[in-house]
Amino acid sequence: MPAHNFDRPRGRLAELSWDAETLRGNALGDPSERSVAVYLPPEYDRSDADFPLIVELAAFTGSGWKRVGWRAFGESAPQRLDRLTAEGRMGPVIAAFPDGFTSLGGNQYLDSPVLGNWSTYLLDELIPRLEDRFRVRRGPAHRAIVGRSSGGYGSIVQGLRYGTRWGAVACHSGDMMFEWAYLHDLPVAIEALARHHGDVQALLRATRAAERIDGPTMTALMVLALAASYDPDPDAPGSIRLPVEPSTCEIVAERWARWKHHDPVELARRPECIANLRALRAVYFDCGSRDEYRLHYGARLLARRLREAGVEHVHEEFDGGHSDADHRFDRSLPLVYGAIR
Repeated sequence: MPAHNFDRPRGRLAELSWDAETLRGNALGDPSERSVAVYLPPEYDRSDADFPLIVELAAFTGSGWKRVGWRAFGESAPQRLDRLTAEGRMGPVIAAFPDGFTSLGGNQYLDSPVLGNWSTYLLDELIPRLEDRFRVRRGPAHRAIVGRSSGGYGSIVQGLRYGTRWGAVACHSGDMMFEWAYLHDLPVAIEALARHHGDVQALLRATRAAERIDGPTMTALMVLALAASYDPDPDAPGSIRLPVEPSTCEIVAERWARWKHHDPVELARRPECIANLRALRAVYFDCGSRDEYRLHYGARLLARRLREAGVEHVHEEFDGGHSDADHRFDRSLPLVYGAIR
């Protein structure tokens, strides 16, 4: 079994909280005041130096506060940063862990009237506040964004769309090649909704009143969160619609095209997205060869497209599945640190 890290974090946690204008008025009614866990390395209080910034996006059903918490037979994100620094594999950084949890269970970190404008939140609210409050080394060249699963998706899309706003990106098991990642879950979501006559709000009310969330319902929540991210519809019940017919689960081509518009392997076809990746100092992504959502196929295709476009990147595939892959941050964190230090 993996060794447990018994060391206490050597730095300290700070909290940054404000009422985010970019998150106000979301259709879910989720709070716009969010707190961000910020890990300051031990060197922060021993000097007047400034430090590079790493922003980590949590996976679906996760949050920034979960990332900094204790873990059995493992380590928290601050413990990992301390260990990698002590091993000489990277230097001290300021690390920020936003709380992107939503009433649907998670976030793809895109701008959405349903979930909130999370991409704009990261770029135009989080970064300036971190730079104003802490001794963050200023400028895109000194910041990186990393994440796993939905957080990995958010990170690679930040690179594809806003590469000039970051110095490096790292994506672990991020959502891509949506056909393989999502289509098998759409019937599960349709069946869960059918138990509530197709009413999204009724499903959410029943979920909030339940003592536990079963597997099919959690899958339905995830699919609804994806729909709210990729194809929100203010005229649909709950502002959410799925890309399939509710009775036959037949794909609605126009709606599915809106989902695919956000697929990293499709974004990598666009010259402006390739230019954004070229602006970065480091692009890293990986996936397990036994990923349960078959995301390794998307990662392979993305790597091929970047090779064909002449974009420098690091693509790795490891023996493993989708979950319990935090050990892969041992690969990405030193790499992005080397690019932004």
